[in-house]
Amino acid sequence: MSSLRSAIAPFGRHFVRCALALILIWVGGLKFAAYEAEAVQALTSESPLLSWVYDIVSVPAFARILGVVEILAGIGIALRPIVPLLSALGSAFAVLLFATTLTFLLTTPGVYTSGGFPQLSPMPGQFLAKDLMLLAVAIWSLGDSLSDMRSARGAHEEVSQ
Repeated sequence: MSSLRSAIAPFGRHFVRCALALILIWVGGLKFAAYEAEAVQALTSESPLLSWVYDIVSVPAFARILGVVEILAGIGIALRPIVPLLSALGSAFAVLLFATTLTFLLTTPGVYTSGGFPQLSPMPGQFLAKDLMLLAVAIWSLGDSLSDMRSARGAHEEVSQ
């Protein structure tokens, strides 16, 4: 049983990281489509944190900027075996992205059904709620990457002595 556990745990760790990276890259790429830019606007235009951006940039421009940030975060996370620092930065951006989208649960009309909290509407309520798990995974990835950086720094210091 312990050999099964020791095989599954590392696989799960890498799978979770790859899944988070893939989701960010995939969703980031979708931000270049007009329908996705409009969907982003529907959420962000009601947000006190982000509604002001449309005074500065257009709806498609903001969606593309967001898409680039998501893609870069995903690539950074995927690079953890090579450059833990980039993974930590990508994970930190993912934490900020998902923490921000979770605030939309409080500001977006139609998130809760007529029964109110905790009854989430399928769209946008349940769509936004999945970001709670993605936020948790991003926080884990950040901690894991920071731990790898510390381990790599310690190994580098031992070699140089």
